[in-house]
Amino acid sequence: MARYDLHSHSIESDGTEPPADVVRAAARAGLDGLALTDHDTTAGWAAAAEAALAEGIAFVPGMEMSCMAADGTSVHVLSYLHDPADPSLLREIGTARSARLTRAQEMVDRLARDYPITWELVQEHAAEGATIGRPHLADTLVTLGVVEDRSAAFAHILTGRSKYYVPHYAPDPAIAVELIRSAGGVPVFAHPRAVTRGRVVGVEVIEEMIDAGLAGLEADHRDNPEEERSWLREVAARHDLFVTGSSDYHGTGKPNLLGEFSTGEDVLAEIERQGTGAAVVRG
Repeated sequence: MARYDLHSHSIESDGTEPPADVVRAAARAGLDGLALTDHDTTAGWAAAAEAALAEGIAFVPGMEMSCMAADGTSVHVLSYLHDPADPSLLREIGTARSARLTRAQEMVDRLARDYPITWELVQEHAAEGATIGRPHLADTLVTLGVVEDRSAAFAHILTGRSKYYVPHYAPDPAIAVELIRSAGGVPVFAHPRAVTRGRVVGVEVIEEMIDAGLAGLEADHRDNPEEERSWLREVAARHDLFVTGSSDYHGTGKPNLLGEFSTGEDVLAEIERQGTGAAVVRG
Protein backbone atom coordinates (compact mmCIF):
# COMPACT_ATOMS: atom_id res chain seq x y z
CA MET A 1 0.00 0.00 0.00
CA ALA A 2 1.17 3.52 -0.82
CA ARG A 3 2.41 5.60 2.10
CA TYR A 4 2.57 9.39 2.21
CA ASP A 5 3.97 11.52 5.03
CA LEU A 6 1.94 14.74 4.96
CA HIS A 7 3.75 16.85 7.57
CA SER A 8 7.43 17.78 7.41
CA HIS A 9 9.68 20.81 7.83
CA SER A 10 12.88 22.10 6.26
CA ILE A 11 15.31 24.93 6.99
CA GLU A 12 12.78 27.26 5.35
CA SER A 13 11.08 27.27 8.77
CA ASP A 14 12.27 25.25 11.77
CA GLY A 15 13.65 22.05 10.25
CA THR A 16 17.37 21.34 10.03
CA GLU A 17 17.67 20.16 6.40
CA PRO A 18 17.17 21.85 3.02
CA PRO A 19 13.88 20.97 1.25
CA ALA A 20 15.58 18.71 -1.31
CA ASP A 21 17.32 16.77 1.45
CA VAL A 22 14.00 16.22 3.24
CA VAL A 23 12.56 14.75 0.04
CA ARG A 24 15.60 12.53 -0.48
CA ALA A 25 15.29 11.33 3.12
CA ALA A 26 11.64 10.47 2.47
CA ALA A 27 12.63 8.40 -0.57
CA ARG A 28 15.26 6.54 1.50
CA ALA A 29 12.59 5.86 4.12
CA GLY A 30 10.54 4.05 1.47
CA LEU A 31 7.75 6.62 1.29
CA ASP A 32 5.74 7.08 -1.90
CA GLY A 33 5.36 10.79 -1.29
CA LEU A 34 5.89 13.70 1.06
CA ALA A 35 4.25 17.01 1.90
CA LEU A 36 6.57 19.86 2.85
CA THR A 37 4.64 21.98 5.35
CA ASP A 38 6.98 24.70 6.57
CA HIS A 39 5.51 27.27 8.93
CA ASP A 40 3.81 30.16 7.12
CA THR A 41 5.91 29.83 3.96
CA THR A 42 6.00 28.02 0.63
CA ALA A 43 9.63 28.96 -0.09
CA GLY A 44 10.73 25.32 -0.22
CA TRP A 45 8.19 24.09 -2.78
CA ALA A 46 10.30 24.47 -5.93
CA ALA A 47 13.36 22.68 -4.56
CA ALA A 48 11.23 19.93 -3.03
CA ALA A 49 9.31 19.38 -6.27
CA GLU A 50 12.53 19.13 -8.27
CA ALA A 51 13.96 16.58 -5.83
CA ALA A 52 10.73 14.55 -5.88
CA LEU A 53 10.89 14.30 -9.67
CA ALA A 54 14.48 13.11 -9.44
CA GLU A 55 13.68 10.58 -6.70
CA GLY A 56 10.53 9.26 -8.37
CA ILE A 57 8.18 10.05 -5.49
CA ALA A 58 5.23 12.41 -5.12
CA PHE A 59 5.53 15.91 -3.68
CA VAL A 60 2.45 17.43 -2.03
CA PRO A 61 2.75 21.23 -1.76
CA GLY A 62 1.79 22.31 1.74
CA MET A 63 2.21 24.78 4.57
CA GLU A 64 1.51 24.93 8.32
CA MET A 65 -0.27 28.04 9.58
CA SER A 66 0.29 29.12 13.16
CA CYS A 67 -3.00 30.18 14.75
CA MET A 68 -4.34 31.24 18.12
CA ALA A 69 -7.73 30.36 19.61
CA ALA A 70 -9.70 32.97 21.53
CA ASP A 71 -8.45 31.63 24.86
CA GLY A 72 -4.82 31.94 23.78
CA THR A 73 -4.30 28.27 22.95
CA SER A 74 -1.92 27.61 20.05
CA VAL A 75 -3.48 25.85 17.07
CA HIS A 76 -1.74 24.73 13.86
CA VAL A 77 -3.56 24.26 10.58
CA LEU A 78 -1.99 22.38 7.68
CA SER A 79 -2.82 23.62 4.20
CA TYR A 80 -2.44 21.45 1.11
CA LEU A 81 -2.56 22.47 -2.55
CA HIS A 82 -3.41 26.14 -1.99
CA ASP A 83 -2.43 28.89 -4.41
CA PRO A 84 0.91 30.21 -3.07
CA ALA A 85 0.23 33.61 -4.65
CA ASP A 86 -3.23 34.14 -3.13
CA PRO A 87 -3.12 37.76 -1.88
CA SER A 88 -5.33 37.34 1.18
CA LEU A 89 -3.46 34.30 2.43
CA LEU A 90 -0.10 35.94 1.70
CA ARG A 91 -1.12 39.04 3.63
CA GLU A 92 -2.15 37.01 6.66
CA ILE A 93 0.95 34.84 6.83
CA GLY A 94 3.10 37.93 6.22
CA THR A 95 1.56 39.58 9.26
CA ALA A 96 2.13 36.46 11.33
CA ARG A 97 5.75 36.13 10.19
CA SER A 98 6.47 39.76 11.09
CA ALA A 99 4.92 39.28 14.51
CA ARG A 100 6.99 36.13 15.11
CA LEU A 101 10.19 37.97 14.17
CA THR A 102 9.50 40.81 16.60
CA ARG A 103 8.58 38.29 19.28
CA ALA A 104 11.80 36.33 18.77
CA GLN A 105 13.89 39.48 19.11
CA GLU A 106 12.16 40.38 22.36
CA MET A 107 12.66 36.85 23.71
CA VAL A 108 16.37 37.07 22.89
CA ASP A 109 16.52 40.34 24.86
CA ARG A 110 14.94 38.61 27.85
CA LEU A 111 17.15 35.54 27.57
CA ALA A 112 20.27 37.68 27.31
CA ARG A 113 19.76 38.83 30.89
CA ASP A 114 20.61 35.32 32.08
CA TYR A 115 22.40 33.58 29.18
CA PRO A 116 25.16 34.57 26.70
CA ILE A 117 22.76 34.64 23.76
CA THR A 118 22.71 37.32 21.06
CA TRP A 119 20.55 38.00 18.02
CA GLU A 120 23.58 37.48 15.80
CA LEU A 121 24.11 33.98 17.21
CA VAL A 122 20.45 33.13 16.67
CA GLN A 123 20.60 34.28 13.06
CA GLU A 124 23.39 31.78 12.44
CA HIS A 125 20.89 28.98 13.16
CA ALA A 126 18.32 30.08 10.58
CA ALA A 127 18.40 29.85 6.81
CA GLU A 128 18.43 33.08 4.87
CA GLY A 129 14.87 34.35 4.59
CA ALA A 130 13.47 31.95 7.18
CA THR A 131 11.33 33.40 9.93
CA ILE A 132 13.20 33.05 13.21
CA GLY A 133 11.18 31.39 15.94
CA ARG A 134 11.61 29.56 19.22
CA PRO A 135 13.24 26.49 17.59
CA HIS A 136 16.12 28.70 16.42
CA LEU A 137 16.45 30.13 19.93
CA ALA A 138 16.50 26.56 21.21
CA ASP A 139 19.26 25.57 18.76
CA THR A 140 21.32 28.54 19.90
CA LEU A 141 20.93 27.52 23.53
CA VAL A 142 22.06 24.01 22.60
CA THR A 143 25.16 25.40 20.85
CA LEU A 144 25.91 27.50 23.93
CA GLY A 145 25.71 24.41 26.12
CA VAL A 146 22.78 25.75 28.13
CA VAL A 147 20.55 22.75 27.29
CA GLU A 148 21.10 19.34 25.75
CA ASP A 149 18.62 19.58 22.88
CA ARG A 150 15.55 21.39 21.55
CA SER A 151 13.17 19.32 23.65
CA ALA A 152 14.95 20.33 26.84
CA ALA A 153 14.86 23.99 25.81
CA PHE A 154 11.12 23.88 25.18
CA ALA A 155 10.44 21.94 28.36
CA HIS A 156 11.97 24.60 30.58
CA ILE A 157 13.43 27.83 29.21
CA LEU A 158 11.17 28.40 26.17
CA THR A 159 7.90 27.04 27.51
CA GLY A 160 4.85 29.28 27.42
CA ARG A 161 5.02 29.47 31.22
CA SER A 162 8.58 30.79 31.21
CA LYS A 163 9.51 34.36 32.14
CA TYR A 164 11.24 34.57 28.77
CA TYR A 165 8.13 33.75 26.77
CA VAL A 166 6.54 36.48 24.64
CA PRO A 167 3.16 35.96 22.92
CA HIS A 168 2.66 36.97 19.29
CA TYR A 169 -0.12 37.63 16.81
CA ALA A 170 -1.64 34.66 15.01
CA PRO A 171 -5.00 34.36 13.22
CA ASP A 172 -8.03 32.63 14.67
CA PRO A 173 -8.04 29.01 13.41
CA ALA A 174 -11.48 29.30 11.81
CA ILE A 175 -10.33 32.37 9.88
CA ALA A 176 -7.22 30.47 8.77
CA VAL A 177 -9.43 27.65 7.48
CA GLU A 178 -11.52 30.14 5.51
CA LEU A 179 -8.41 31.75 4.02
CA ILE A 180 -6.99 28.37 3.00
CA ARG A 181 -10.26 27.38 1.33
CA SER A 182 -10.47 30.72 -0.48
CA ALA A 183 -6.96 30.08 -1.81
CA GLY A 184 -8.05 26.70 -3.20
CA GLY A 185 -6.37 24.79 -0.38
CA VAL A 186 -7.38 21.86 1.79
CA PRO A 187 -7.18 22.61 5.54
CA VAL A 188 -6.33 19.93 8.11
CA PHE A 189 -6.05 20.43 11.88
CA ALA A 190 -2.47 19.46 12.85
CA HIS A 191 -1.92 17.30 15.97
CA PRO A 192 -5.23 18.47 17.55
CA ARG A 193 -4.74 16.61 20.86
CA ALA A 194 -1.03 17.21 21.44
CA VAL A 195 -1.46 17.45 25.20
CA THR A 196 2.25 16.98 25.86
CA ARG A 197 2.83 20.39 24.26
CA GLY A 198 0.45 22.21 26.58
CA ARG A 199 -3.18 23.23 26.35
CA VAL A 200 -5.36 21.93 23.52
CA VAL A 201 -8.67 23.31 22.30
CA GLY A 202 -11.99 21.64 22.94
CA VAL A 203 -14.53 20.27 20.52
CA GLU A 204 -16.25 23.66 20.22
CA VAL A 205 -13.20 25.13 18.45
CA ILE A 206 -12.97 22.09 16.18
CA GLU A 207 -16.64 22.56 15.29
CA GLU A 208 -16.01 26.24 14.49
CA MET A 209 -13.22 25.13 12.17
CA ILE A 210 -15.50 22.52 10.59
CA ASP A 211 -18.16 25.18 9.97
CA ALA A 212 -15.45 27.28 8.27
CA GLY A 213 -14.52 24.43 5.93
CA LEU A 214 -12.09 22.13 7.75
CA ALA A 215 -11.39 19.02 5.65
CA GLY A 216 -9.53 16.68 7.98
CA LEU A 217 -7.87 15.89 11.29
CA GLU A 218 -4.28 14.74 11.73
CA ALA A 219 -5.12 11.84 14.04
CA ASP A 220 -2.01 9.68 13.77
CA HIS A 221 0.77 11.82 15.23
CA ARG A 222 3.15 10.94 18.05
CA ASP A 223 1.92 13.88 20.16
CA ASN A 224 -1.71 12.68 20.10
CA PRO A 225 -2.13 10.03 22.85
CA GLU A 226 -3.58 6.74 21.61
CA GLU A 227 -6.97 7.23 23.28
CA GLU A 228 -7.21 10.71 21.75
CA ARG A 229 -6.57 9.32 18.28
CA SER A 230 -9.66 7.14 18.66
CA TRP A 231 -11.66 10.18 19.78
CA LEU A 232 -10.44 12.16 16.75
CA ARG A 233 -11.58 9.35 14.44
CA GLU A 234 -15.01 9.50 16.04
CA VAL A 235 -15.19 13.26 15.52
CA ALA A 236 -14.04 12.85 11.91
CA ALA A 237 -16.64 10.17 11.20
CA ARG A 238 -19.38 12.27 12.78
CA HIS A 239 -18.55 15.30 10.62
CA ASP A 240 -17.50 13.54 7.41
CA LEU A 241 -13.84 14.56 7.67
CA PHE A 242 -10.86 12.49 6.58
CA VAL A 243 -7.98 11.63 8.91
CA THR A 244 -4.27 11.74 8.18
CA GLY A 245 -1.11 10.29 9.68
CA SER A 246 2.18 12.17 9.62
CA SER A 247 5.58 12.37 11.24
CA ASP A 248 5.98 16.16 11.70
CA TYR A 249 9.60 15.61 10.73
CA HIS A 250 12.12 18.35 11.62
CA GLY A 251 15.41 16.63 10.79
CA THR A 252 17.64 16.56 13.87
CA GLY A 253 15.44 19.20 15.50
CA LYS A 254 13.04 16.57 16.84
CA PRO A 255 13.13 12.79 17.37
CA ASN A 256 10.24 12.34 14.89
CA LEU A 257 11.14 9.96 12.04
CA LEU A 258 9.88 10.23 8.48
CA GLY A 259 7.12 7.71 7.88
CA GLU A 260 6.55 6.84 11.54
CA PHE A 261 2.92 7.65 10.72
CA SER A 262 1.59 7.92 7.20
CA THR A 263 -1.45 8.54 5.03
CA GLY A 264 -2.87 6.28 2.32
CA GLU A 265 -3.60 6.84 -1.35
CA ASP A 266 -7.34 7.21 -0.77
CA VAL A 267 -6.92 10.25 1.48
CA LEU A 268 -4.38 11.85 -0.84
CA ALA A 269 -6.84 11.35 -3.69
CA GLU A 270 -9.47 13.20 -1.65
CA ILE A 271 -7.03 16.04 -0.97
CA GLU A 272 -6.35 16.25 -4.70
CA ARG A 273 -10.07 16.27 -5.42
CA GLN A 274 -10.65 19.19 -3.06
CA GLY A 275 -7.50 21.21 -3.75
CA THR A 276 -7.60 23.64 -6.66
CA GLY A 277 -4.75 26.09 -5.99
CA ALA A 278 -1.76 23.83 -6.68
CA ALA A 279 -1.14 20.27 -7.82
CA VAL A 280 0.67 17.20 -6.54
CA VAL A 281 3.98 16.68 -8.37
CA ARG A 282 4.50 13.02 -9.19
CA GLY A 283 7.99 11.75 -9.94
